[in-house]
Amino acid sequence: YPTLMAADILLYGTDLVPVGVDQKQHVELCRDIAIRFNGVYGDVFKIPEPFIPEIGAKIMSLTSPENKMSKSDPDPAGCIYLMQKPEEIMRSFKRAVTDSETRVVYDPVSKPGVSNLMTIYSSASGKTLSQIEEEFAGQGYGTFKTAVGEAVVEMLRPVREEAERLLGDKAYLERIYRQGAERAARSAARTLAKVYKKVGFISK
Repeated sequence: YPTLMAADILLYGTDLVPVGVDQKQHVELCRDIAIRFNGVYGDVFKIPEPFIPEIGAKIMSLTSPENKMSKSDPDPAGCIYLMQKPEEIMRSFKRAVTDSETRVVYDPVSKPGVSNLMTIYSSASGKTLSQIEEEFAGQGYGTFKTAVGEAVVEMLRPVREEAERLLGDKAYLERIYRQGAERAARSAARTLAKVYKKVGFISK
């Protein structure tokens, strides 16, 4: 899989690769491959850089905050989906695991559930962790969970509305993905032609 990922990145001349922290090593392997190839055969591949946001690079399960959020979570309330209804999102956040205290403080070791919610809220609202601690000082988890849910609902609202609009125009979607496939094929062919020439293979 890491090798296939590297091929996908290098074939299309990618500059920045948005990844979570657990995927960074795959981008590092891709960089190593590109640097070694360029060192032997000359400049062909762009050297990609991982793009990892400072906040939100790894979101944990709402019900098991020691595990990464995943669609394969046995508890459906542990994961948020882009197309979920607002009331379902709110229900999941209200059920989110916290701890026996009431302090909204960022401490991933002793307060993983609360820290995960703070990370999500920061990503959705743009507020810093310090600002979040100040905002919810003395307010308890109920108020905090509601605020996190509302922030996520608002963040996802334009995504959901645009997706619903696009799904209503199948002809447009088919045209776009055909155009995208053609552009990708042309880009890949140009890169592959450079590789063949540098290595000495006969082009197809």
